[in-house]
Amino acid sequence: MNWQEDTLYLLDQRRLPLAAEYKSCKTVEDVAEAIRNLTVRGASAIGAAAAYGMVLAALQSSPGTVKADLERSGKLLAGTRPTAVNLFWAIKRMLAAVTNQTDYQTICQSLRQEAAAVVREDVQNSKTIGRFGAALLPETVSVLTICNAGALAGTDYGTALGVIRAAKEAGKHISVYALETRPVLQGARLTAWELLADGLDVTLLCDNMAGCVMAQGKVDAVIAGADRIAANGDTANKIGTYSLAVLAKAHQIPFYIAAPTSSIDLAIATGKEIVIEERPAEEVTHLAGRRIAPENVKVYNPAFDVTPAQLISAVITERGVFRFPYEGKFAE
Repeated sequence: MNWQEDTLYLLDQRRLPLAAEYKSCKTVEDVAEAIRNLTVRGASAIGAAAAYGMVLAALQSSPGTVKADLERSGKLLAGTRPTAVNLFWAIKRMLAAVTNQTDYQTICQSLRQEAAAVVREDVQNSKTIGRFGAALLPETVSVLTICNAGALAGTDYGTALGVIRAAKEAGKHISVYALETRPVLQGARLTAWELLADGLDVTLLCDNMAGCVMAQGKVDAVIAGADRIAANGDTANKIGTYSLAVLAKAHQIPFYIAAPTSSIDLAIATGKEIVIEERPAEEVTHLAGRRIAPENVKVYNPAFDVTPAQLISAVITERGVFRFPYEGKFAE
């Protein structure tokens, strides 16, 4: 994403890898729609986008109504996607930045500065996560990942892919299996595109091939991102992550979650409290705009699942590596 002249430019992830097109967002409503329709996706990325959405809300407003308009805009942005806690974290952070301010120009300037800080910290945190995660990997390693937890899912570098990038930068010999990630194909369209652009050795797999390559001894570690982590370590991530954790456990392969501490929600005790977003049926019944399933077939399309804490070997954050049991450790 790029902020220029009070406009937020978002690389349209729906168009990748076939075209690199930018969506310009000039209003908070533009940002909300971009989050809702997956123009921008990924926990850290939608948090950063929401931060700039709040800036745009202030710029659209006026001195007499700015505080009320910011509250309204925060609710608008919060209603776009329910699972990734970074979205709500960013909105609360932006509102808190101007709690005691009354001057309109000061409010606008403070919001600009706070949004820039959200982006700056995300880059720094991702690189720190990468270094911590890379230290867990052997010198020659084959990693399997799901969805896209890379630069596209944040503001730069990425979390799960940040670990992979950091391992390469440290001179390790790393190869990657990227699962396609049905139904929206973030792994095939985004992760494969990112890793190839970085010159990494990446092999694309269908989702149902993960167990096969594990059984063949071709996977040394599984690394995934996170959209929300409960206080006990239960983690919501892209649908299919739970299955990977079960397979990794069965094959005695370490399963790592890489995420910033902003993805940890200490307000919820377990993953049972995480609201799971359900996406439109068309994502399953259609592919590239063409129907691939029978008319009138029923569809269940949860965007995320929850991996129990006991299946997670470690949670890699910018504040260090946490290992099971996680109870109490995140708050400390």
